[in-house]
Amino acid sequence: MIHRCRRHGCQDTGIRLSVSSAVFFNATFKTNPYLERGMITGITRIAKESNVSAYAETSEKRYKRFLQASPLRDALFTGMNNLEVITTTSDEYSTAFGFTEKEVFDALDTMGLGSEKEEVKKWYDGFTFGSHTDIYNPWSISSFIRQNGKYENYWADTSSNGLVNSLMQTGVPGIKQTMETLLQGKSFEAELDEKIVFDQLDGSVSAVWSLLLATGYLKVLDLKYVGERKRKVYTLALTNMEAESIFENMVKGWFGGNTETYYNEFINAFLNDNVRKMNTFMNKVALNTFRSFDSGNKPSEQTEPERFLLLESSRCVDHLDKKRSFLLNERADARSFYHGFVLGMVVNMADTYIVRSNRESGYGRYDVMLEPIDKNGKAFIFEFKVLDPDEDEETLEDTLAAAHRQIAKKKYETELVSRGFAAEKIRRYGFAFRGRECLIG
Repeated sequence: MIHRCRRHGCQDTGIRLSVSSAVFFNATFKTNPYLERGMITGITRIAKESNVSAYAETSEKRYKRFLQASPLRDALFTGMNNLEVITTTSDEYSTAFGFTEKEVFDALDTMGLGSEKEEVKKWYDGFTFGSHTDIYNPWSISSFIRQNGKYENYWADTSSNGLVNSLMQTGVPGIKQTMETLLQGKSFEAELDEKIVFDQLDGSVSAVWSLLLATGYLKVLDLKYVGERKRKVYTLALTNMEAESIFENMVKGWFGGNTETYYNEFINAFLNDNVRKMNTFMNKVALNTFRSFDSGNKPSEQTEPERFLLLESSRCVDHLDKKRSFLLNERADARSFYHGFVLGMVVNMADTYIVRSNRESGYGRYDVMLEPIDKNGKAFIFEFKVLDPDEDEETLEDTLAAAHRQIAKKKYETELVSRGFAAEKIRRYGFAFRGRECLIG
């Protein structure tokens, strides 16, 4: 409920709920003489123990009369504390979650589904609790057996994925880039903040990965200790095919409704070398989805280091004139849209193309490269640019020309040529943006 309030801008209601929760927990777990031991389960903490007041701090004046009530004041400033937080990487209680592989395989044999073991493992295995691996989702396994061996995404129907979807869609570009890696079956390394507080999710990339691990979307493949201070660096991957399908459907949802038609028409257009239709449908896609990839509720670009760097400016936004600041924000919006657009291609073209982004080739890093699985097919290079007056660009045509000069100068086709693609099989397209307006050529 609290995260729904956060997503839909009902901050006042969210604060009331979180503060009221403090009263409940204090009365139940700290001052209750009839309770010897209690356990709270969940994914993220609303706030750190005995510090719920920090969450409500920004609205204390607004709810001054509300906060002056004695029970609430006690809960806020002398409330429940000294909790032991157990996470998915902890060994405590690690045997109390999920079905073990032996239990699953025995059940499959009993129900005459023994021949499905390997495929079931791909779909529903992968959960790790502490040092215990090969844990299966009970609901998915039970549903699979009940449906006589039908492979479905059963887990997605058990709860809303709204919070995760919001973090993926409006998060910093680095999150979408990592999702590209994950959806291509690869892993990545990250430090985690497992004791995350709910309100920290917007400002910390590591907190986002910690949330996805805690909710079961990611699994730990390896853990290593780095440096003198023994920092924990985890190797993470999508948990299984069920988790992969959840994210694929999530990304497809970003281009849903009428936008799905426009997006598919755009893909058909560039596959058929129809530049006119590419322009028509890309502009419709941008018009319908551009702002949905922007967070919009962040107080400052400085709270998002990766995104701030993508503004390609060494000066602080606060010291720029209004025109320059607008151009920087416009460039950031275009970059965020671009990463969502690339994720859409990764999902929608997985059967026919290998989609890569921001990789080295020739003398630089291209934006997008599409390599056909069928070596007789056409390959594509896309370069995205936002109109930049500082580079003497007055029109989108100027920006488009700059994109093509960069493709040629940096020799982005080098990787494709090395893989055996003839020059006539390689298509090079520039994408020039000004706000939601796009010119392709």
